[in-house]
Amino acid sequence: MKEKITSRVGRIISGSFNALVDAVENTAPEIVMEQAIREVDDVIEEVRGELGKTIADKHLANSRLMQINNKVEDLGEKIELAVNENRDDLAEAAIAQQLDMEAQIPILENQISDLSNSEKELEGYIAALQGKKREMREELTLY
Repeated sequence: MKEKITSRVGRIISGSFNALVDAVENTAPEIVMEQAIREVDDVIEEVRGELGKTIADKHLANSRLMQINNKVEDLGEKIELAVNENRDDLAEAAIAQQLDMEAQIPILENQISDLSNSEKELEGYIAALQGKKREMREELTLY
């Protein structure tokens, strides 16, 4: 879906409002212009939906990362206690579990970074679309 949004935003931003009106000479230009502005509104809402999903995914990844960090810390305390009580079997099991969890940390950190980049990109799309919409409204008013 992201590619679809990217191509739609690009098409709208690069498109000329006057070219659209010229392309449909026999149609009422005001109606065509209003329809084009409504399309921009639709794309803005679609991008906002994608932005909301991205923010939610980022929140979930952050929550999972915090859970893992807390669990790793808790396991560290349990390992220390098991070693102090000469329970090597418990210490080994906790160390294995701790290593498994630590392996997930870089993946979650990369995911959070990717989602942050996507969030910034989508926010930029919204700003660009809102600017284009203002430009289109001005052109409609001048027409």
